[in-house]
Amino acid sequence: MITENRIDQDKIPYRTLYSGERIPGVGLGTFGSDKYGPEQVAEAVYGAVRYGYRLIDCASVYQNEDRIGEVLGRIMAEGTAKRRELFVTSKVWNDMHGEGKVAESCEKSLRDLGLDYLDLYFVHWPFPNYHAPGCAGDSRNPDSRPFSAEEFMTAWRQCEELVDRGLVRHIGMSNMTIPKLEAVLPLCRIQPAALEMELHPSFQQPELFDYAVSRSILPIGYCPIGSPSRPERDRTAEDVADTALPAVLAAARAHGVHPAVVCLKWAAQRGQVPIPFSVKAPQYISNLKCVTEDPLTAEEMEAIRREDRDCRLIKGQVFLWEGARGWEDLWDPEGVIVK
Repeated sequence: MITENRIDQDKIPYRTLYSGERIPGVGLGTFGSDKYGPEQVAEAVYGAVRYGYRLIDCASVYQNEDRIGEVLGRIMAEGTAKRRELFVTSKVWNDMHGEGKVAESCEKSLRDLGLDYLDLYFVHWPFPNYHAPGCAGDSRNPDSRPFSAEEFMTAWRQCEELVDRGLVRHIGMSNMTIPKLEAVLPLCRIQPAALEMELHPSFQQPELFDYAVSRSILPIGYCPIGSPSRPERDRTAEDVADTALPAVLAAARAHGVHPAVVCLKWAAQRGQVPIPFSVKAPQYISNLKCVTEDPLTAEEMEAIRREDRDCRLIKGQVFLWEGARGWEDLWDPEGVIVK
């Protein structure tokens, strides 16, 4: 239940896609990790939209789109937000890249979400390597294999057809790297409008960020505060806590806010669209409100820029193939050829 006044929509930052359409500058993620069920996530969507969120980031593999669809129906029936005011995304999962499968996946997401169209539809990972939701971090699928531009384009061309049919307004890529993008962008009939990627102060991906921006591809950042609720299988002893970085702590003290708030301010001011996840009303309220007031100074932004530790948290090791040397092979280490 939202007890505060709804936030003024005029205060929320917006970004512009290459099509000229605007997208809210901060959204609500809906990956409940291993901790929150579909009902909790859906109720968070309901409360968040009532407060003022207009961007909801969904995915078929999150296994909660049907419940989110129920609350979206409530939201529109109650008049909290019209469909055209919402920006809803979804993603095709790895096991649905084959011919005819992408449309099947998208159509199911639309039925589950109770929508006629999606504003943005992503290829969730750039290969068809499947793993069961919640599987152990050391599990391996014998059918997994390295990235193939040809295989990727099989999925992408189906996404382009979804645009032609009016089922999605924009399409995007996710978890890509510069070599992968260079292999597929020349082959695209419809360019990606956005690139969903891991972005937080200890993992800023400046080269990939700049590469996307220079090509009018909007970076959308997941794990914007370092994903403290990420599954155990994605944790390693070397991980850095973003909320403990010295420059983040210094800015938090200067502004009298939690360090997580600083991470979101930094993200929004840098130009990416952060999509933090929370089912707790005080947190998702703060996550939206903080990007509308009391911005970080240029000096604070620069200090946080220097905190980059190249600390990838979502390593994707469950997608590895037999013979891979380690999770780094998913991300084009030196010497690995993108086929």
